[in-house]
Amino acid sequence: MKRFLLPLLTLSLTVSAQAAPFTLTLSTSEQKIEKGNVRNYPIRKAWVLPADGIAASKKHHKFSSQLSAKLSGIEKQVNARRPLPATFKNVGGTWIAADQNGWIFDRDGTKANILKAIKAGKSNAQVAFKVVKPQRSVQLLAQRGVLTYVTTGQSSYAGSPAFREKNILVGASKLDNFFIAPGHVFDFNNEIGQIDASTGYVKGFVISGGTLAKEDGGGICQVSTTIFRALYKAGLPIVERHDHSHRVKYYDPVGFEATVYAPDLNLKMKNDTGKYLFVQAGWDRNAQTLRFDIFGANTGRSVSLSKPVITNFKAPPKKPTYIQDTRVALNTRRLLDQPMQGMTSVMTRTIKVKGKAVSSDKLKSTYRPWAAVYGVNPKDKRLK
Repeated sequence: MKRFLLPLLTLSLTVSAQAAPFTLTLSTSEQKIEKGNVRNYPIRKAWVLPADGIAASKKHHKFSSQLSAKLSGIEKQVNARRPLPATFKNVGGTWIAADQNGWIFDRDGTKANILKAIKAGKSNAQVAFKVVKPQRSVQLLAQRGVLTYVTTGQSSYAGSPAFREKNILVGASKLDNFFIAPGHVFDFNNEIGQIDASTGYVKGFVISGGTLAKEDGGGICQVSTTIFRALYKAGLPIVERHDHSHRVKYYDPVGFEATVYAPDLNLKMKNDTGKYLFVQAGWDRNAQTLRFDIFGANTGRSVSLSKPVITNFKAPPKKPTYIQDTRVALNTRRLLDQPMQGMTSVMTRTIKVKGKAVSSDKLKSTYRPWAAVYGVNPKDKRLK
């Protein structure tokens, strides 16, 4: 049995004599907003450097060229991290805001850290790098009091033609990641800006002269309606709001909508929360839905809306209207808009703070009867 003791002892000594791998580490932390609080979370990345390069650096007391290729690969990885602005995401039912800092690798500083660690007999060194913060950071959201989810406004544009969806998404994108300052009156027409081909819009149907007509931006009222729903549910007071001349099914539930037509008709809502509000737009092109999520301070405010109470029904006109449509063959017609009854819709909003009602208001919409609208060939005799 004694003949096996010497080889085992030799193996044990060989293993213990092996040098630990040299690790280059990047350690930092970033922030996120979760459940109304700003939290720090660690970020750590590590790379093992080639043993022969470490040994050569130790022997010659200078940074070895044998480490250069590995360092270049690490530099590429570090520099690939770009700054990303803070946005809220719903993670398992909890809204969390996170940003991402960009990194710029400091090659000379990192080489100096590695050589210093080697000379000191250490097996680890830190990456030297500079931080590039995004313009809209978690810190900025927190400074402005944007710490919690407030509410969401949603609508469906299912069945919309391609030109209408195009205008909806162009308009919604202009209000994505949008701040409303405390005391500021949100002005839809001003914030959306010019609506024409130069700003990305295409021609679509708008209500004009008791029928439909094609103009740049047709469908933009889907955007004004959806942001109105979000801000109204957040409890903001209405400064200016208009209903459509007739009921449009895209904007059901009846009366919970807001039409715009610059410069005559606008949507204005005042931010009375005392802190900034932050607006994020979102859409699902498969489901054809649009939403605006609102974030801000926890004001203790809760808002409840009643279902529409609908009265004063009036039958739609029997005689339809006709407009030009080059897609339609002569002596045929294409239904563009359904006939609608006239009616009056009233919704009640109640605002509570800490469970106690502090205000109540009514949202009233009056709709005229509306005739069916058909598209016909430009040469059709039914056109007037």
